[in-house]
Amino acid sequence: MIAVSESRCILTIHAHPDDEASKGAGTVARYHADGVRTVLVCCTGGEEGEILNPALDTPEVHGNLAAVRREELARATEIIGYDEVVMLGYRDSGMADSEANANPDCFAAAPLQEAVERLVAIVRRTRPQVMVIYGDDQTGYPHPDHLRVHDAGLAAFQAAGDPLQFVDAGPAYQPAKLYYTVHSAARFRAIHDKFEELGLESPFDEAWRDRWDSMPEDVPTAVVDITGYTDVRRLALLAHATQVDPESKFWFGLPPEVMGTIQPHDDYRLALIGAPNGTVSAVDWDGVVEVDLFASVDARVGS
Repeated sequence: MIAVSESRCILTIHAHPDDEASKGAGTVARYHADGVRTVLVCCTGGEEGEILNPALDTPEVHGNLAAVRREELARATEIIGYDEVVMLGYRDSGMADSEANANPDCFAAAPLQEAVERLVAIVRRTRPQVMVIYGDDQTGYPHPDHLRVHDAGLAAFQAAGDPLQFVDAGPAYQPAKLYYTVHSAARFRAIHDKFEELGLESPFDEAWRDRWDSMPEDVPTAVVDITGYTDVRRLALLAHATQVDPESKFWFGLPPEVMGTIQPHDDYRLALIGAPNGTVSAVDWDGVVEVDLFASVDARVGS
């Protein structure tokens, strides 16, 4: 018999410190406030991160970047409301075709099954009903570590409930739902339009707008209202002080009270559904948009 969680839990998997701030921070904050246990897996230490804050572009920070980014992650996850942060233990792979790709300790170079087993062990220990990873179409930002998050996270969801796989990773447990994060071009357009409406210089130039037009629109199957938690993303990003210029118009060009009114929700696409017996199936979406990632799974909690 496969164990089920005694309480609601959501597990999100991200590539680097700061990804947890830019993707779904409001959702996690909302669920944490509602009493859901929130777990983050950060797959790398962000060692290849570019220092974008001029005030911290110093030899001391460069020489100790991994430790600095770990401290930043601790501050950001406290702001967001993560109950547990697990480092998967890999090195940042850097951008595609960079020298960092060849480092045998980097996430992208690690054997896929090794990473999957590490994730399965975390899933079986923390027993989330809901998992969130990156989507299957990452043409807009094909970072090697983001691609690996998708591949390893998908495989971990599929394997966690199978008692014959990774027998040393703990008793089998099958999460109920696997979601992909969704990035909407419509949101970027709305932000650009608000800059123009307020007579402010938009950070989105013509090249950006052409990029949106070429992006396939990823239709969300779940839309989580984050009213009251929209500022969490800004504050968490600022905690990653090396990675974000506090004067960046891209992140902070609009006043927080204005930014909070632009599509105050996080979007997701349901990819797979898991049953307590360990079977996993693809989603045949009926067109109904969920407003709660735990919809239809709460009956399993505590059973």
